[in-house]
Amino acid sequence: MADSEPLTSLRGAGVGDVDSRRLGRVVIYLVLGALAVSAALLFVAGARKNAQITALKAHGVPVGVTVTGCHGLIGGSGSNAAGYDCGGSYVVGGRRYHQDIPDDTLHTTGSVVRGVTVRSDPTLLSTPSIVAEERASASVYVLPGALALVFVAGAGTWAVIRRRRSRAP
Repeated sequence: MADSEPLTSLRGAGVGDVDSRRLGRVVIYLVLGALAVSAALLFVAGARKNAQITALKAHGVPVGVTVTGCHGLIGGSGSNAAGYDCGGSYVVGGRRYHQDIPDDTLHTTGSVVRGVTVRSDPTLLSTPSIVAEERASASVYVLPGALALVFVAGAGTWAVIRRRRSRAP
């Protein structure tokens, strides 16, 4: 077989030599990029969660949430209930909002559940018991911090390897 002939064909397209070094670089860049993006998104999500908890604790205003309906959530096997998902409406600043009630209790349609929201973000709804239990925490940054460290270590190692390869004769 001549060197210019494809090794085999895949649905009509010839499959020739693959540059494994280039493929390796692409894979490394993709992995490093995924690590960087994941770490950044998780940092932002953690900061947002902490900000929401802080806002509800510092600036929370009570609202009456009128239950508009509930439906059951099924467990793993599908034969038992795992809780309930209820929605409700409430008014803040003369405007009506519709949100899910953040608990898993079955509420009667039309009943009023105590809620807590923030005037600056009325779509943020919680219950007084959840707000009392929640605490802003630095632990939300552990996983993104670990991912960031893996990214830095990986990128540093990759940079050292590339530098050594470029200096080699």
